[in-house]
Amino acid sequence: MTGRPTGRPTGTDPLAEISGLSLGPVSGGPPVLHDADLAVPRGRVLGVVGRSGSGKSSLAYSLLGHVRPGLEVRAGTVRVAGLDPFDREHARRLRGRVVSYLGQDPASSLNPALRIGTQIAEAVRLRSGATRAHEVRARVEEVLLSVRLPADREFRRRLPRQVSGGQAQRVGLALALAGAPGLLVLDEPTSGLDTVLADGMRGLLAEVLSDGDRAALLVSHDPSWIASVADEVIRLDAGRITGAAAPKAPRPAPASPAGAPTAVPGPRSARRTGTDRVLSVRDLDAAHGRTPVLHGVSLTVPAGSWTAVVGPSGSGKTTLARCLAGLHRPARGSVEWEEDTGERGRGAAVQLVAQDARGALNPRESVEAALMRPLRGVGGLPRDAAAREVLRLLALVGLEADVSARRPGELSGGQRQRVALARTLAAQPRVLVCDEITSALDAETASGVLDLLDSLRRTLGTTVVTVTHDVTSAARRAERVVVLDAGRVVEAGPADRVLTAPAHPVTRRLLAHADGAALVASEHRR
Repeated sequence: MTGRPTGRPTGTDPLAEISGLSLGPVSGGPPVLHDADLAVPRGRVLGVVGRSGSGKSSLAYSLLGHVRPGLEVRAGTVRVAGLDPFDREHARRLRGRVVSYLGQDPASSLNPALRIGTQIAEAVRLRSGATRAHEVRARVEEVLLSVRLPADREFRRRLPRQVSGGQAQRVGLALALAGAPGLLVLDEPTSGLDTVLADGMRGLLAEVLSDGDRAALLVSHDPSWIASVADEVIRLDAGRITGAAAPKAPRPAPASPAGAPTAVPGPRSARRTGTDRVLSVRDLDAAHGRTPVLHGVSLTVPAGSWTAVVGPSGSGKTTLARCLAGLHRPARGSVEWEEDTGERGRGAAVQLVAQDARGALNPRESVEAALMRPLRGVGGLPRDAAAREVLRLLALVGLEADVSARRPGELSGGQRQRVALARTLAAQPRVLVCDEITSALDAETASGVLDLLDSLRRTLGTTVVTVTHDVTSAARRAERVVVLDAGRVVEAGPADRVLTAPAHPVTRRLLAHADGAALVASEHRR
């Protein structure tokens, strides 16, 4: 079908339609998306919810004429403003002009070598009618102000590394809005932000979506946000649309979802638990180049315990996690851990599960190959035994056996996160440091992962340190909470005390933007 998409559309007819769409692996096997039908009317917001791996992102990508590597379109049609986004010529006319995309990690869409103003100006020239320098500059300033960012020359000349995580999210949104698109596709755009910034981003996106002429497809595992901005919500389950309804007030996630792992079999007996320290951080200073990040951080992690490090975006949490795992050299101070006098694991005693699961996995190797490396190369297991262990580890983190043959690009964000966790568990660590391990997961899957970590701790005596911006996540399992702000420990102590009677303004602010689970933390830790 041909036709020319015009400027921002108006009216109530569908701006985007999907009919009978099925996607599946090129190599065969069950579909990832099965016989999907939906319409996104002009001026309306359609929410999409579902567990990690249910096909939400695949559905969103189809509106841009894109499928993940390893997948193919098996049946069905997609139309945006009457055009087929899978047609190359139509896609060129649609992308950025009629439909724009904002993904789970908007910062990854920024060119680290180009200044922010330059990148937005380039998008304005490509996606709008502005050509003269003063017109482009005016549009750049307008877009920056619309996403609550400074529009002055100093900010426009910054590089991506010179802005905070929350600012990077809004720069990504500015790029998506540069061509004044009529349809926005938003895929978990608040998943990597602390509770305060996420609340601000939710409010900003609600303003953007309140434009009566703009339609949106909103993918999120945040039921509060879905309820606040969507006109209608559809649910995906195993690639099928199972229902549609008006948004409802969110319900708390179950503490122990059906099918979540409750026991962790393993070759080693449980290690010691109690008050003996296994990790000690003393007067730690750390920097990135000449920029100081951590200042005099001290903390003690008892063996077999669960410690949560929380704080706003940019407070130094990830740098501290990398220091704990020996991946970032401190400028001053020390990180010490006690040697295990019992049976050693397959790898280093302290293992990090990184926040960016996509970047942590080799895009060219299969899941099986990623898990085989610590099992065979470090652990020395024979191939047959290693292959069986791969299947056990995948089951342990709630993944099907057929995932082993896929590459990271063929997995959802939640599936990649669980593969990264399985690879870390293959090394049998004494201390597991998890950096934002639940940020890309829906509430049910996130709860299952927390249950899994708690089972590891209780069954094997593994010490768990979770680094998170989500106070609610910390409340569900942690025994101790350490609050970071601007690279300094501003509060620390038992979780029940810190999360119910916070002494520092930063802790109180994080709790004020969290849901009620943080206030009943003690009920979740029995």
